[in-house]
Amino acid sequence: MNSIEILTDLAQRPVDAVKRLPALTAEQLNSHPGDHPNSIAWLLWHSGREVDVQLSDLTGDEQVWEQFRERFGLGESGDAVGLGHTPEQAAGIKVDDQQLLIDYLEATLSALGRYVSELSETDLGDVIDENWTPPVTRGVRLASIIDDAAVHVGQAAYAAGSLTGK
Repeated sequence: MNSIEILTDLAQRPVDAVKRLPALTAEQLNSHPGDHPNSIAWLLWHSGREVDVQLSDLTGDEQVWEQFRERFGLGESGDAVGLGHTPEQAAGIKVDDQQLLIDYLEATLSALGRYVSELSETDLGDVIDENWTPPVTRGVRLASIIDDAAVHVGQAAYAAGSLTGK
């Protein structure tokens, strides 16, 4: 197995995990367990947004969000990624449809998987961001994107389990 195959497989893992979440009511999706500022809906929305925005930056392609914006109905708030959201802004991300959140995350990670599968091993070493020390390579950025999605889906799973006992 080479690096491309590993990253392609890893890009699918958060999708597999989000599909195993228990069915949640709108109230559960938008609740804030332990008074945490981020709801389960926010965590899943943010996971999709961070993949989408960063992938669009890498490819130059339109964000998948363009196909989902109207369905989410979040207005300008939905166009953000969520980084640096105040508790009030995070609370403003309300999504009542669990399947919509899953569909968006799946669409973004599928697009990421397609992008990765078209790369070569050499492409992973390309420096794509010199604003960091050390400069960020394509491979490091891809690993970061996937890791962030996996972490947030894991947080959503933990919160969902605390609400449902599943």
